[in-house]
Amino acid sequence: MAFLQLQPGGTYLDCTFGRGGHAREILRRLGPNGRLIALDRDLDAAHASAELCLDPRFSFTQVQFSLSRSVLEAQGVWGHLDGVLLDFGVSSPQLNVSERGFSFQNDGPLDMRMDQTTGQTAAQWLALATQADIERCLFTFGEERHGRRIARRICAEREREPIQTTAQLATIVAAAVPRSGERIHPATRSFQALRIQVNDELGEIERGLSLLRGALAPGGRLCAISFHSLEDRIVKRYFRDSARPAQDAFGVERAFHLVTRKPTYPSPEEARENPRARSARLRVLERAS
Repeated sequence: MAFLQLQPGGTYLDCTFGRGGHAREILRRLGPNGRLIALDRDLDAAHASAELCLDPRFSFTQVQFSLSRSVLEAQGVWGHLDGVLLDFGVSSPQLNVSERGFSFQNDGPLDMRMDQTTGQTAAQWLALATQADIERCLFTFGEERHGRRIARRICAEREREPIQTTAQLATIVAAAVPRSGERIHPATRSFQALRIQVNDELGEIERGLSLLRGALAPGGRLCAISFHSLEDRIVKRYFRDSARPAQDAFGVERAFHLVTRKPTYPSPEEARENPRARSARLRVLERAS
């Protein structure tokens, strides 16, 4: 909230509404003339937004943030946003609902789609992908050093029966990974990789950052919260490149500058209170002119 520099009469965009944690706090700080536009591609988030939609300062649209330009133009706020918030990855409610298939803590269908109305499920992708595709996914999106062994085991097991549940996949991965002293579950990286693959999360971040930078008003800030190095690397590179002076199509210089040269992390107190926030890192870019 501090980095957004909320103005009571400002216009703000919450690109990842989730269940409204950030949105409620922004609305609490806005005055009667303030405005908050929220987006999310998750249908459950759309349902969760119903209560806040009673507030005339608030609106919600179910859409990927990388496809939001038409929504912002229709509402007359393109180029006039005082702040944009992006909170990447999967939300706690998504992890907690076993039917969504994001977590191996409780057995459920191997879905993993952020938007359950479109695209392949994780089970469908695993059934059709080649061993090389699975290996590449695990290495690239999970930084899983045992990716080759896991991919080989998945392909062998799916010949016996389809891999359709989170418990099945977690068991297969655990059997393929050598025992080590790591504190995290052996399937953690594989689940992350598969989720990123199914939702094209890194592509969404790259397209979204490129789009949303242009939606800022002078002095507007773009705040991005990442949860692992793959996300943060994209944000770091894009913010750094944006901070270099450049001219737009009309020859007008639109400079940006880094508010945070290094990421900001949760305090030890916050990490203890909310363990899922312990790996979060925040970077902020501001449009200077």
